[in-house]
Parts: sequence; structure tokens; C-alpha cells
Amino acid sequence: MRALCWEGADRLAVREVPDPELRNAHDMIVRVRRSATCGADLPLLAGRVPGLAAGDVLGHEFLGEVAEVGPAVRRHHVGDRVVVCAAVACGNCWYCRQRLYSCCDNGTTTGTATEAAWGQPTGGCYGHPRAAGGFAGGHAEYVRVPYADVGAFAVPDPISDDRAVFASDAAPAGWMGAELGAVRPGDVVAVWGAGAVGQLTAQAATALGADRVIVIDRYPDRLRMAERHAGAETLHYEHTDVPAELRERSGGRGPDVCVEAAGVADGGGRPVSLADRFTGRGGPVEDPLAVREAVHACRKGGTVFVSGSFSGFVDSFPLGAVMHKGLTLRSARQHGQRWIPMLLERMARDELRTEHLATHRFGLDQGQAGYALFRDRADGCVRAVFTPHG
Repeated sequence: MRALCWEGADRLAVREVPDPELRNAHDMIVRVRRSATCGADLPLLAGRVPGLAAGDVLGHEFLGEVAEVGPAVRRHHVGDRVVVCAAVACGNCWYCRQRLYSCCDNGTTTGTATEAAWGQPTGGCYGHPRAAGGFAGGHAEYVRVPYADVGAFAVPDPISDDRAVFASDAAPAGWMGAELGAVRPGDVVAVWGAGAVGQLTAQAATALGADRVIVIDRYPDRLRMAERHAGAETLHYEHTDVPAELRERSGGRGPDVCVEAAGVADGGGRPVSLADRFTGRGGPVEDPLAVREAVHACRKGGTVFVSGSFSGFVDSFPLGAVMHKGLTLRSARQHGQRWIPMLLERMARDELRTEHLATHRFGLDQGQAGYALFRDRADGCVRAVFTPHG
């Protein structure tokens, strides 16, 4: 089959790779109809994630048709249209029973690298390095889906592919930011980042009853999209004193909930081993600019939720402000299995629209161009979507 593979720093190519096969009774094979880029892919694309090897298939947000099922799969049948959660989880371990799916004990093939990095192994993810316990990604004609009854969800007929594909990762990540950020009716919510996750966080905050939702970014086209589709107020951070303006719009206190959905500005540098990078021995240091501003802007006693894909040590984190202001600081990789069924129901009722985020469409052969457009935020690109079968 054909797949979009990493070939080195900022280089992608379509390769012929072996067709995926069922390895366990709970596996299934999905014929991919849509896959989307994500900001978490950019450090991978740039070669800043240790363990990535030439030929690794990228992409963790995808939708397709069931092509083959293992003998223990009960919820899906050949021909079903399904969206697959980006996080790989078993559904049976202690963490999955607590609905902390991205913390699954059995969601990785190799947990040693992440255990060295973070103290414990975490759940798997499509399109990530083998050394980090990942699985072949969705920028391909076919994908093996482990734990299929846990991680794949039938897509109702009324929902278009361009809408449903965002239920794989961006929509649950956005809902998680609002829900775990404890948005309540009447709150003022600030969201840093007007990409797909930021806009969907804004929509979720509104659905949970927020009185005002304010999205912060520097790209005018994205800010206009947040106003039009999420009904949010917007701030251009290069033209505005953001903390001062947020206090002005929140009765002088600051927002009740601040959600960072901008991602990380990685320090770059030479790729090093995963353990070295995460224990600070020579690896690049990440600079959490939006997190720092969110902590300073949030009202006393408020909540800051970090959605960005941080991976290791960060520089100049305002821990004193967290403590002295009595803030609640939360973060997680999205536990999509918790929210995807509800999000699909909202999509089917036309209460959640996401297709506008698929601003550019490409075949796999145009993968390099699609990622360059997405990386550079050029031509108003919010997400590039690939259609492997034309």
C-alpha cells in the first residue's frame, strides 16, 4: 500500500509499505478515507522527536471504512464507516476504567522510553515513533486499529467525512479543555490559539454555558474563523496587551478559565535520546509562552488547562504565580474515547460543525506541500486533509 512517510527533517515522501495485518483478535483494518494534519505532528516532521526513523508513517487523526475485523471484534463489521480515536487504549486496565484512556497501561508496544522520560509509561498514539510506543499512522491507504471495539466509533450517516474526521482528535481535545478546565455557566473563558483545537475549545466552552469566550492568536484569518464559527470574541496578541484586555472584559479579575491550545515553540537543536531529552541532559528546552501568559492572566482561584503537546522540560515556568494565586493547573493528552460518542451525536444534530477547519485537501502525493502549508500557516490553512484513495 501507499503511505506518507517521514524521510528526514522536514522531508516527507510517499512510499510503498507492507499492508497492515491483523495481529490480535481485537484488531481491525481500516481503509482510510480522510486523515488530517495536527500541530503535534510538526515536531515529528522537523525531526525533533527522538526515535523517529525514515519510513515511519505519520498522522493520528483519521476516518475510514472497516476492511477486515479480528474474531473478537463485536461492535464493527466490514463496510462500516468509523472514526478512530488518536489515543490507543485497551479499555480494561485501571486507567481506562477511570476513563483516563490516554494513560492506558496497555496502549503501547514499548513503554520503556516514555517510562524513562515521564516516570511511567503512557498510552499509545498513531503516527508516533516505534521507540515511544506508537503505531503506524493514518496518512496511508490502510491502518491497523488495535482494541477496535474501544478506539473506533461508527459514524452516523448524516455526518460528512470532512466533519467526522475531527472527532478523532481535535474535537475531543477541545471538549476536554473546556470540561476539565471546569467551565461553568456565566464564566469568562480565554483560549490561547485559534487553530482547530482552540476553536473547538471555544465552541465547547459556549456549549457548557460560558458567558464570554475570548480567543487569542496572531493570524487574522483564524481569528475571523473563531468569531464566525465559534461565536467568540478575539484578540490579536501582537496588537493588544492581552492580560490587561482580559481583565477589562472580566470585571477586573481576569478569566475564570484559561485554556492553552497554542502548542509548543520547541527550542530545536540536535535530536538526542528520549531519556536524555526528557531528563534535561542536553535536549532542547521548550518555551511555554502561552502557558505563562495564561497563568498570569487567570483570575485568583481560577483554572488553567494546558492542551499543547509539550514533551519534556520547560523554561521559566511561573510556579510562584500558580501557588500565590491559588490556581488549579490541569493538563492531559485527550481521552477521546470519553467524548467521541457524544461529539458524534452533536455533529449528527448539526450542533457541532467542524468541516470548515478542513481548509485544504490533498492526495498523499501532495503530502510535502500540504504539511508545508500547514506548518507555515500559509493561505489561511487551519488543517490540511488527505484523501489517500482520491
